Amino acid sequence: MLISNVYRPMIFSCQGTQRLADVARQMVEHKVGALAVLDGERLAGIITERDLVTALATSADPASQTAAAYTSTKIRTAALDEDSRDVARRMLDAGIRHLPVDDQGRLVGMVSMRDLLALETWAL
Repeated sequence: MLISNVYRPMIFSCQGTQRLADVARQMVEHKVGALAVLDGERLAGIITERDLVTALATSADPASQTAAAYTSTKIRTAALDEDSRDVARRMLDAGIRHLPVDDQGRLVGMVSMRDLLALETWAL
């Protein structure tokens, strides 16, 4: 199945200048495990629950830290026309649980391992 049939076409995001507490609140509010980090409107990276845990474990004052300090900037994306199994394999190989989805270079949503697992479970 194509990613276009699986991904969530909502973009929950933050700016790199936002405090981690605000980022965590957004994740809770939207019930998501990752946010796209934007620099203006450009995708600058992704921040995940794992990144927030790292901040808690390594910073003397995580509340004063910004999203940019813990953003994963090695950006991998999925394309709408990619096969979901190929994307799942790539995510497993990289040890990541969320991928921004783009359409010809434009951010259009996010796909998570949960989305891909649901697809496999419901397809049985």
